[in-house]
Amino acid sequence: MEPTRILFVCTEMEPYLPASEIATIVRMLSQGIQDKGHEIRVFLPRYGCVNERRNQLHEVIRLSGMNLIIDDTDHPLIIKVASLPAARMQVYFIDNDDYFQRKFTFFDEGEKFFEDNDERSIFFIRGVLETVKKLRWSPNIVHCHGWFTALLSIFLKKSYKDDPLFAKTKIILSLYNEAFPQLFSAKFKEKMVRDGIKPKDVEILSNPSYENLMKLAIQYVDGVIIGDRNVDKTLESHAKSQKKSILSYRGENYVEAYNSFYNKIIAK
Repeated sequence: MEPTRILFVCTEMEPYLPASEIATIVRMLSQGIQDKGHEIRVFLPRYGCVNERRNQLHEVIRLSGMNLIIDDTDHPLIIKVASLPAARMQVYFIDNDDYFQRKFTFFDEGEKFFEDNDERSIFFIRGVLETVKKLRWSPNIVHCHGWFTALLSIFLKKSYKDDPLFAKTKIILSLYNEAFPQLFSAKFKEKMVRDGIKPKDVEILSNPSYENLMKLAIQYVDGVIIGDRNVDKTLESHAKSQKKSILSYRGENYVEAYNSFYNKIIAK
């Protein structure tokens, strides 16, 4: 039997970023799932705070070179890769000088929310999907971790729905305790309307809040995992109201439970 192909699309991962709920889970889960004989790929943003020299990142020329248009502006896509030798795992990084050179993730040194976080997320997600296409690698499951990955579900179900590489791909979203009160750009909805995504598909982004972004993501996923015991109950209730398959919080013993959930979602 062929191994299950699982794509992890993540906001954070140890050791590239400091320990956090998401960073630790992604690090342990990816290795745990790989150790079960599955084939995995891991994608992260290449924030400016990721130390390229210490982590031995290098550009993959054959995957770089594409331009992605966001809000009528071309942005070069740069792909870098690093290896975790102990885990026999390669990690791919999405990079761009306009979006990821700054030394912070989503807030500047004064704790101000970056005004272009909407564009940065769009670029990251489209960069991931275009790179997976170049790799000619068809995932059975895409598992998204962190709000920065939320747009993947609508892009995959709308913009890439006719791509045979993703024809049977199922999407799982892990919810974490990461809510913030800041709003995204007022033009977020407008920037999303392209490549098969219509205004009515993203109407919820007329109020571009964290909660509405996550509700949009939930609408298009095949399964939801409660990744933190303190997840916003509004989002958990929304997932239930959408009749999504849900895996409840599993604490520290999650690898086996997540693996079983993957199989359940694939079989649907």
